[in-house]
Amino acid sequence: MNYIIIDVPDSNDSVSRVVLDNKAYQIRFTYNDTADCWSFGLYNEQGEPIALGIKIVPRIPLNLFFGVNELPSGFFEALGNLNRIGHDDLKNGKAKFIFVPVDTSEEN
Repeated sequence: MNYIIIDVPDSNDSVSRVVLDNKAYQIRFTYNDTADCWSFGLYNEQGEPIALGIKIVPRIPLNLFFGVNELPSGFFEALGNLNRIGHDDLKNGKAKFIFVPVDTSEEN
């Protein structure tokens, strides 16, 4: 499986620029200390929202049920042998936030 690791900044609320599927996006990571969980949102290059408030949970395609055409071709996922992603897990390497692009090279 080919994937792109997306670094999550060491901040409870951050916005970063990321290029996925040959297109620039802004990605916002937010930590909720009450629920002890991370979420993310994806925005276009101008900062207009595409998908917001997606809770980051391990081993599940996070945008699987988002029927939004503006999303890049692929899925976001958190890798790691955890039952949940806590505050420090993305920072200390216990979990990785990734994007798995759709591989069209083997399609007929």
